[in-house]
Amino acid sequence: MRINSVPGEGTRVTLYLPVAGETLAEDIELPAQIHHGDGESVLLVEDDASVRMLVSDVLNELGYKATEVSEPEMAVRLLADGQKFDLLITDVGLPGMNGRQLAEIVRNHLSEIPILFITGYAENAAIRADFLGTNMQMIAKPFQIEDLLSKIAEMLERS
Repeated sequence: MRINSVPGEGTRVTLYLPVAGETLAEDIELPAQIHHGDGESVLLVEDDASVRMLVSDVLNELGYKATEVSEPEMAVRLLADGQKFDLLITDVGLPGMNGRQLAEIVRNHLSEIPILFITGYAENAAIRADFLGTNMQMIAKPFQIEDLLSKIAEMLERS
């Protein structure tokens, strides 16, 4: 690594990395089982754009129909317009109202919908016995996509 800094002009950082060895396709380990959707409609509410886009892209690629929104109020509008969903995935820490409050509103429209909370605060929320209601589960960030897909498949099977 080389760092050159000139006061008043800026800093230049040069990082030299060794050339990686060739990786053959058969060397790459794939997860034992990837859960694919069958057109199930998923409402994804996440204010972190990178998490939202990643989860949405993976779900759509694997056969789910993901509808993504960044704010809980947008999700409420979709429900008020009569849209139906098979699963709600929501962050707990959202602007305006939290994910648990959103879950209650969603349950007023779709009483049996499974709800999966994704959050960085899962440890604290899970301790509160009253946080998770019937057919609700939680997964902590950061999570492995395989773990998320497994939990989604499990929840949709039960519903």
